[in-house]
Amino acid sequence: MNRRELIKTISVLTGAALVGGELFLAGCRERNEPIFGEHDIAFFDEVAETILPRTNTPGAKDAEVGKFIALYASDCYNKMQQQTLRRGITQLNDASLKEFKATFVKLSAEQKNVLLTNVDKEAKDHSRNNTTSPHYFTLIKQLTLLGFFTSKPGATEVLRYLPLPGGYQGCIDYNGETAWS
Repeated sequence: MNRRELIKTISVLTGAALVGGELFLAGCRERNEPIFGEHDIAFFDEVAETILPRTNTPGAKDAEVGKFIALYASDCYNKMQQQTLRRGITQLNDASLKEFKATFVKLSAEQKNVLLTNVDKEAKDHSRNNTTSPHYFTLIKQLTLLGFFTSKPGATEVLRYLPLPGGYQGCIDYNGETAWS
């Protein structure tokens, strides 16, 4: 029995009327079909790890940024952005084959850095000259940073992290300042 059937059964048995039940059950609908496969996730991991490599702190692979990119793009990006990202995989591999005679995933760390530095310059030129569509590398960089710094390793081992910042001060004189959010 899935969650939707369980909620309907409970509501019928308890006599509860679901006004706007479809809105209530909207969270129970099936997820979007993933548009990126395991090979794409491995590709995103390699690109993200080149952007944020493991040093004395975790890298992008440690945070599983490739999975994040695939999931976020599938669920949150519009069709145009998804197609840009999909074409970007092909374009980056084509550039890798042209320059180094190997796909991006098979390059050495130094070769990956050289290639991504060139593609980053291309993306910056693209953003100066084209305001209608983003460059694929801009999307990948944004998702890499978002995925990494919102992950547990990124947030707790790289950023300054205090589970409970500051000490508790129960009695402070009010001086007319606005409240903290």
